[in-house]
Amino acid sequence: MHKNTIKTRVRYAETDQMGFVYHGNYAQYIEMGRLEWLRDLGISYKEMEENNIMLPVYSIAIRYIKSAFYDEILSITTTIKKIPSVRIEFTYEIHNQKGELITTAETTLVFIDMLTKKPIKCPNYILEKL
Repeated sequence: MHKNTIKTRVRYAETDQMGFVYHGNYAQYIEMGRLEWLRDLGISYKEMEENNIMLPVYSIAIRYIKSAFYDEILSITTTIKKIPSVRIEFTYEIHNQKGELITTAETTLVFIDMLTKKPIKCPNYILEKL
């Protein structure tokens, strides 16, 4: 399956008073990974929306293994579990700059027709790129 890794530096505003990355920010990190995974395939949310397709998050699960800290460089690796149908399931691994696995996550998103607001199968132009 297609795999993509991006890097991001932890910004000061993403940390709490103790210097740890606030837990809610991990959802943004994995969203960054997902968007870049799609972009790496030549697909963008903007393009999908122009084709009347939404991709809302159906479920999210995050496992915090170790903390991330201000100014660390994080590597976010994104893959999919299987070829998508109506749903697309992503898995994520976040490593710190020492290469230690600090977070794992999974999300499920659903392809929705923007006009009917009903689930649809994954568009062929996406399946062809996989």
